Amino acid sequence: MLEATPGIKYKAALGVAYGAGLRVSEVAHLKVDDIDSARMLIRIEQGKGRKDRNAMLSSQLLELLRLWWREGKQRGVMLPHGWLFPGRSRTDPISSRQLHRAVQEAAEVAGIRKKVSPHTLRHSFATHLLEQDVDIRVIQVLLGHSKLETTALYTKVSTRTIQAVASPLDRLMALMEDKPPPA
Repeated sequence: MLEATPGIKYKAALGVAYGAGLRVSEVAHLKVDDIDSARMLIRIEQGKGRKDRNAMLSSQLLELLRLWWREGKQRGVMLPHGWLFPGRSRTDPISSRQLHRAVQEAAEVAGIRKKVSPHTLRHSFATHLLEQDVDIRVIQVLLGHSKLETTALYTKVSTRTIQAVASPLDRLMALMEDKPPPA
């Protein structure tokens, strides 16, 4: 879907939603100065619940943001300390609605028939980290959740992950039969 996203601005914005697990409103309200390439962090100010936090900034995402920065400067839409993703006017942030439209268009071009939204990217971020065996408490912090129960709602576990888990019964039976327990 990200490949099918129209234009570098939207590719970068949706890349932030997926690559850092941000809410659509958090993506829309990022400022240029919120990108900390020295520490490889994205600063989220006044996120949900008026909380500030840091989100991860991968090297691939930084490269995508740099491509957008260069093009945005060339087009004259980027202000030195302004919005990372300016809206119709460079003094206003992009709207959540514009980001929703970009997701819909990208999904259509990519042939995705399921219902998707920018929030789908956030869900996918959490699910893919869980599938990589990242501790759920780390995912909780990255998503900016106060309660672990909230994070658990975001984590849809794949069938492959479920099938890879060894049952405690299998491990116990193997020990009772003096066999090595399954992994």
